[in-house]
Amino acid sequence: MVFMAVNFADKAVLGLVADPIRDDLHLSGTRFGAMAGAFYLLFSLSSLGVGFLGDRLRARPLLAALVVVWSAAQLAVLAPAAGFGLLVATRVVLGAGEGPAFPLANHTVFTWYPVERRSLPSALISVGGAAGAILGGPLILAVTGTLGWRAAFGVLGLAGVLWLPLWLRRGAEGPYSAREKPEESPRVPYRRVLLTGTWLGGTFASFAVMWSLALGLTWIPTYLKDDAGFSDAAVSGVIGLPSVVGIVFVLVTGTLAQRLIRRGVSHRAAQGLLGAAVAAVAGVCMLGMTRVGPVALMLPLLAVAFSAGGAQAPLTNAALARVCPPGQRGAALGASYAVAATASVLAPVVTGVLVDNSGFSAAFDLAAGLLLAGGAVAALTVRPERDAVAPVVPVAPEPAAA
Repeated sequence: MVFMAVNFADKAVLGLVADPIRDDLHLSGTRFGAMAGAFYLLFSLSSLGVGFLGDRLRARPLLAALVVVWSAAQLAVLAPAAGFGLLVATRVVLGAGEGPAFPLANHTVFTWYPVERRSLPSALISVGGAAGAILGGPLILAVTGTLGWRAAFGVLGLAGVLWLPLWLRRGAEGPYSAREKPEESPRVPYRRVLLTGTWLGGTFASFAVMWSLALGLTWIPTYLKDDAGFSDAAVSGVIGLPSVVGIVFVLVTGTLAQRLIRRGVSHRAAQGLLGAAVAAVAGVCMLGMTRVGPVALMLPLLAVAFSAGGAQAPLTNAALARVCPPGQRGAALGASYAVAATASVLAPVVTGVLVDNSGFSAAFDLAAGLLLAGGAVAALTVRPERDAVAPVVPVAPEPAAA
């Protein structure tokens, strides 16, 4: 959870200091969007590559190596001469280090829990990311206001440095790792996993969610100040609102999915349909966000639009883990995240072009359409029981409460 908190704060920093950077470096919206998109240039490739490594190497050195890369990239921005070129380069390196983080964190946590108890732990990993936005947002803005925007990057680099010795001392894989019980992890051709409806549909839904999240990370602070008329102080107060609401969505859906499965409800209903529903809710709220006048209505819609979809990811990861053998789980999760993360390359740039030419409403409507389509596809295709390529010991349903 702490690993993901640092990870998410690292992603959010560029959007939070967008105006000082654009003013200092004289960047247009399109050029800033291109710089933001550079974060995702190697994001997918590293997610895919490290996903395969996760099936072969232990989690402790892998996660430690990722954090070393994050910290080095963030600390480099402290150089007074750091300009547009260096920022682009550090964002590329940061993205390469952070791309594998979410799937690898889930893969590692899944080694501690049996298949019927993974929805909530996966949700808690997402809660860590939301906590990073809630705690990191005000901290980043406070540091920026006091010491300048470069110092904000340095503080996040230091956070990674502080996390590292704690992980090296306490981090490990659990008893459900394929390395612990190799006889229970038969291998199958990867195409059997990657061509299932669960993998394809869940990955497309994740693509839609990641589009909206990348848009929010990069452009929401600018939207609130330039389009909605919020002051810097007001932005600081509300920037963490989607993350707070997101924590509620993630915990409620994760807990509900886990209880439903343990009571005998299908994984399709508990993970596929529930994940589809939260993505659709996010899409509807995003459509309404720019069509209401009062701030009292706009802010709740904004909070749900950029948070509800995040509850889909842990449910999809748990469904994918149900489909594939444990010894190939890291690669399957990494490959799904790699494909979905291409949305994060496109969203900041496309949004920058739309903002420069058509305004924020067009950008939000595009993201809303993707969320609604992702929800519909997931509802039809995410069927873990049908698509499982390795046998799983069934879990007896819990007796109903008297």
